[in-house]
Amino acid sequence: MDPVTLTTDRLLLRTVGPQDTDAVYDACQDPDIQRWTTIPSPYLREHAQSFTEQLAPDGWADGSMFTFGVFLPSGELAGMLGITLRALGMGEIGFWTAKQHRSRGYITEAALTACRWAFVHAALDRIEWRAEVGNRASRAVAERAGFTIEGTLRAATNNKGVRRDTWIGSLLPSDLGLPSTAPYLPAP
Repeated sequence: MDPVTLTTDRLLLRTVGPQDTDAVYDACQDPDIQRWTTIPSPYLREHAQSFTEQLAPDGWADGSMFTFGVFLPSGELAGMLGITLRALGMGEIGFWTAKQHRSRGYITEAALTACRWAFVHAALDRIEWRAEVGNRASRAVAERAGFTIEGTLRAATNNKGVRRDTWIGSLLPSDLGLPSTAPYLPAP
């Protein structure tokens, strides 16, 4: 699939490339991003380069991962968001926010925009959100974006060699007033 660019009133969501390596590297020096995500720690420039020049473009090319840099109109990187395909019709969203842009609603806005696109254009019927138990900022974004928190998965995340309990939530097309590609029969 060719990369797409999405816009909101405040944001530009586009794929990242070599021109974004320095911004990704700088943002990922934040200890909170390294603590709460599964990116390498320490995060080296070659990690950022591999991400912007190989991982993100390859995900779009083979349709396995849709990565969006979340940019302000000034061109500054506010965060990163990706939807990775996990099964037929199902993806998993992940995101981080650059430290100086937190608490402004940017990633919630980006998540809603990317999920809406994935439901309509990538034929997804379920998007899961997962975060290590205790990552309250990520959970707040998911809840504001309309995800239903479904519970806690024991030892579901391996973060830097340590198994950690994980919150899980989901967003369905119907949560955004959109049709599904497959019928949904909720439990009675």
